[in-house]
Amino acid sequence: ASPEVYGQTEPATNPATFQAAGSSLCSRLEGPSCVFDAGVFDDPTVIDNRWLPMSPGTQLVFKGTTNEEDELLDHQVIITVTDLVKVIDGIETVVSWDLDFSDGELVEAELAFFAQDNDGNVWRMGEHPEEYEDGELVDAPTWIAGVNGAKAGISMLADPVVGSLSYSQGWSPEVDFIDRARVEEVGQPACIELECYDNVLVVSEFNVAEAGASQLKYYARGVGNIAVGWAGTDETQEELELVSVEQLDPAALADANIAALELDANAYQASPEVYGQTEPATNPATFS
Repeated sequence: ASPEVYGQTEPATNPATFQAAGSSLCSRLEGPSCVFDAGVFDDPTVIDNRWLPMSPGTQLVFKGTTNEEDELLDHQVIITVTDLVKVIDGIETVVSWDLDFSDGELVEAELAFFAQDNDGNVWRMGEHPEEYEDGELVDAPTWIAGVNGAKAGISMLADPVVGSLSYSQGWSPEVDFIDRARVEEVGQPACIELECYDNVLVVSEFNVAEAGASQLKYYARGVGNIAVGWAGTDETQEELELVSVEQLDPAALADANIAALELDANAYQASPEVYGQTEPATNPATFS
């Protein structure tokens, strides 16, 4: 009824739910509000959060549509969890290699970095997206926690609770990454073409600078993200469904690692001032 005004407030809540939701980590509406403590990451590359597991070699493929200049285009996203490790802000992180296709053309390749704390919260430690037009690099809005004031944020809470405050997903105003998320539903049934699920988590993601627009993400236990939708005035109107999830064989995983390492190497030229402050990603298996 009032997205542009009331949408800038947090929902009324029951304070008793805050601690259970872990929302004290990231409770303010604006700013780098997540309290990041490097001392609570004893085994950060083991990401077994029930809502966002990230096992090396897992590949998820999503298909759907997105709106570009009032035209719905075919959209495909391929997310591959590599077994590479990159140290971000003193923490070893899991490297995800993501490809985004619009109408069959690669429009973005991204490395994203994740770590799980001792309580089971999954943190987003930074991203290096490369955006393309007609095969040419046009932008690389990279942000890395600990560089130029950027802060890590939460990608998935250990125990999402409806009614808890929204939380920061990362903070880097220089590249307009000020996204937040809020738990909307837990325990809902949902069906996609691939499968039906009885217990689905729904999270809305939004940018406080874009009043009234949000992206909805649906998660299934033990699988992770299964669908993407939208609400309000979101101009992209992105809709995606998980169409396949598989565990890559060693040869395919090795190929994914090579491609991710190539993007990691390119990032030093595309983003020397930010990505250039990091050490290269590595494959721990090569040192054993």
